[in-house]
Amino acid sequence: MRILVINPNTTASMTDKIGTAAQIAASPTTEIVAVNPQDGPPSIEGYYDEVFVVPGIIAEMAKAGAADAYVIACFDDTGLEAARCATEMPVIGIGEAAFHLATLIAGKFSVVTTLARSIPAIEHNLAKYGLASRCAKVRASDVAVLDLELPGSDARSRVSAEIARAIAEDRAEAIVLGCAGMADLAHALSLEHGVPVLDGVACAVRLAETLSALGLRTSKVGGYAAPLAKRFVGYYAPWSPKAR
Repeated sequence: MRILVINPNTTASMTDKIGTAAQIAASPTTEIVAVNPQDGPPSIEGYYDEVFVVPGIIAEMAKAGAADAYVIACFDDTGLEAARCATEMPVIGIGEAAFHLATLIAGKFSVVTTLARSIPAIEHNLAKYGLASRCAKVRASDVAVLDLELPGSDARSRVSAEIARAIAEDRAEAIVLGCAGMADLAHALSLEHGVPVLDGVACAVRLAETLSALGLRTSKVGGYAAPLAKRFVGYYAPWSPKAR
């Protein structure tokens, strides 16, 4: 099985971290290919950044060739719906994957993300997925995404402190880490705090494997239908949908 894991931002060190986490979670026979676009923002922190990464996601899917499933490794599930229109294979967002798995092991979970500006997008997704009632609170650790890549930063301690507050104040029974850049922290933080701490990258990879193994593909009846053929103009011409 071949899974394409797309980090929508342009930070290669984060892509390497995500790829490692994905490979650790994957079955031994699963090939993980982790990529990121060459153009776009180095991190995704809010709605404005999101707009500029979706063409890169679609381009990486086309460039990579055949895959059995795809993982969008941004916790906001940026471009997820567009990616599902672009292929019949399963496409899993790490946010949606982690939310669903958290509901299977805990009555209530809290999300610990990076900056406060990310909270509205995550709350919106929880409502869209019908899981808002299962989330005790979405919390910000006040850590910039790129600080997670800096050796010697206090990012881990800030995330850990916010987890402690979520357990004490929200009565959270599980914690969902709200950034792909936190993928390498989940296991140690779970041991430290004594509750399940879910990394969306690992959750998404395992769900992608399951859907592929079951022979399930993205429905093309309705909103995820293939885009209608038309010619885009100017800068977006390369993304013009072709007849299928």
